[in-house]
Amino acid sequence: MRIFETDRLLIRNLTKGDSEDYFDMMGNPNVMSLIPRQVMSRKESDKHLNNFVGKDQTLTDTKVWGIEVKTKNEFIGLCAFLKNNENEDEIGYRLREKYWRKGFGTEIAKGLIKFGFEELEMDKITADVDTRNLNSVKILEKFMVGVKEFFNESDQCIDRRYELTKNNWLQQCLKMH
Repeated sequence: MRIFETDRLLIRNLTKGDSEDYFDMMGNPNVMSLIPRQVMSRKESDKHLNNFVGKDQTLTDTKVWGIEVKTKNEFIGLCAFLKNNENEDEIGYRLREKYWRKGFGTEIAKGLIKFGFEELEMDKITADVDTRNLNSVKILEKFMVGVKEFFNESDQCIDRRYELTKNNWLQQCLKMH
């Protein structure tokens, strides 16, 4: 089921058919080290994927969807809305390595922000990123403001929290037109 689209991407529910490509991402040390999380075995990856398959994500605090390139009909990553440790709405995204440096990270971050404010009626959106993940830092700084750094106990890294309010987003949109 389609959730939303950007210029090149279709955001949709995850399916069991994503299993191979999902594992390509979750089993890749280059991808997982940026989060930072442990690489998953095939069995762990399939179990993780199955947590999101066949469930109506719109009814939960954690919404996890697949990303595909419209022209290829191929899973390239996942994106999500979560609640951070302060119960604020947070965006997240992860891409398969072969889709890095093609502008998809920027496109999905922008799409999540637009969807969050326009469709989910959020007032503020945050994003937490490991400060060593320089590509994601660069993407988030295009849209959001860094507000604090903290030690992320569960991931054992220093995270930077970014945020954007709906009012600031609307002002950015007005400046672009």
